[in-house]
Amino acid sequence: QVQLVESGGGVVQAGDSLRLSCAASGRTISSVTMAWFRQAPGKEREFVAAMTWSFRSTAYADSVRGRFTISGDNAKNTGYLQMNSLKPDDTAVYSCAARPLGKLGTTPYEYNYWGQGTQVTVSS
Repeated sequence: QVQLVESGGGVVQAGDSLRLSCAASGRTISSVTMAWFRQAPGKEREFVAAMTWSFRSTAYADSVRGRFTISGDNAKNTGYLQMNSLKPDDTAVYSCAARPLGKLGTTPYEYNYWGQGTQVTVSS
C-alpha cells in the first residue's frame, strides 16, 4: 500500500508559480512511478506529468510542457510539481498518483494509489 498526501495548492494570479508536494508513505518513491493528474469542474481527469524512480524518465502533457516540472526527493520521500507561468486554464484539483515501478502511464486507470487532491485556482 502507498499513501499519498498532496499540499501546496492555492489561489494565484496568471503568470505566478506554485509548487505542489506529494508526500508518500508505505513505499519509497524510488520504487514507484509517480504522476500528477488534474480535474477541472465539468471535465474529465487529465494527465499532467509522470516520472520514474530515477527521475530521469519523465513525461508531460503538451499543455504543460515547458511550464511544469515533475521531480522528487528520495530523502523526503516526496514528489513535486513545479508550476510556472500559470494560466486560468490550469485551474483544477491536482492529484498525485502512484503505481508499481513501470511504464510512464498517462491514463488514470494505470495508477493504483491516489491522494485526496489539492485545489489550484488561477485568476486572470
